[in-house]
Amino acid sequence: MMASNLPEALDPALLRPGRLDRHYRVGYPSKAGRVRTYEGYLARVKHELTPEQIERLAIMTPYHSGAKIKDTVNEALIYAIREDREVITWKDIVKARQLKELGPPEDVEYIERERHAVAVHEACHAVLAWLTRRHMEIDLATIEKGSSYLGMVSSIPPEDQFTQWRTEYESDIMVSLASLAGERLFYGGDNSSGVSGDLTTATTIAGLMESHWGMGNGLSSLPALQNLGISGGVPEPKRRGGIGFGLPLPAKTDQGTNGALGQRIEQNLDRLLRRAEELLQENRLHVLALAHALETHKTLSGEDVVAVLEGRPGPLVDGRPYSDPGFLAELETYHEAAVEAHRGHARLGRPLPSAQPPEGVLAGEVVESESAESGSEPVPAGASAGEWAVRDPGRPEDPGRSPGKASGPGAAASGD
Repeated sequence: MMASNLPEALDPALLRPGRLDRHYRVGYPSKAGRVRTYEGYLARVKHELTPEQIERLAIMTPYHSGAKIKDTVNEALIYAIREDREVITWKDIVKARQLKELGPPEDVEYIERERHAVAVHEACHAVLAWLTRRHMEIDLATIEKGSSYLGMVSSIPPEDQFTQWRTEYESDIMVSLASLAGERLFYGGDNSSGVSGDLTTATTIAGLMESHWGMGNGLSSLPALQNLGISGGVPEPKRRGGIGFGLPLPAKTDQGTNGALGQRIEQNLDRLLRRAEELLQENRLHVLALAHALETHKTLSGEDVVAVLEGRPGPLVDGRPYSDPGFLAELETYHEAAVEAHRGHARLGRPLPSAQPPEGVLAGEVVESESAESGSEPVPAGASAGEWAVRDPGRPEDPGRSPGKASGPGAAASGD
């Protein structure tokens, strides 16, 4: 019996019948396997995590190996020990995941107008994900600067899924384009260079939809055309090592397949950008509410993001103030001041509005959420402290899947 991470490097003589007859591929653990692995490592330490939270943690860490799961638990224990505690809490787990997946945040502070712009940018990503993504759940939103990003929104699949559909990819594209649509909407047509990584992700997914996955107006497969030596819609001349039919190369190849493909990709991106603009316009106050929460706490879990958008208590952040029309009017006034500061390249001479708990509820008071009504633990109402990118964590890079998904939908990070 033997194991290898590089089966392609094994001598074929080892694999002949009578030697190593059976070959098993050991992949990443399923959701159920991740639950059991977390339970096993958490049983060795003191913790306050409920079975529901452990299951949630397993959902939040798709494609995590046993070693990664052990590392996450160990890092959470380190956070607890640093605060002179022996018991791991959910907050420790959230911090451990953030450190392991994003790296340590840089110890820098934005100037006020840039902080607000980053928060609006990330809020637009998150609001579009909340509105359109049914195959993904928001995992994390942050405006804490990392080594390669200014802010980030990551999403995770709520269940193990091995195929993806056109409507899901279109949602992924809209989430990526939300930064460009949102900056233009909230800043009078202006936008930053921070959307570059998002455009790269959106364009790549749209290109794969049109040329690989049969999800566009064209039917031909670009890899198949390339294998046939066809460029620009007609065969290339014969050449050593290539396949051709001896036909002359057209003078302008971009008018054939490649040119038409580029036009179809651009048209699809334009259509989805317009749809993203419409949704953000309809949900303007949701964007400003979430931007304020990000400026206040810097990092929000996916559950707290949804709590802010739905105006209800979350695990660590109370979202009820964001359903108050008076407070939302304050946020609009603050945004207008930030836009004026941006236009004049001046300081923002207005403090960030303070979100006050609902009348009759004290800050930090334990309140009953919907989950508490069903018998779960009460949720604290107080707030926790908490590049421009949309990140989808998940599976390792695979050329057959959309880029950004090892960031991204499950999947990969798209960064600038």
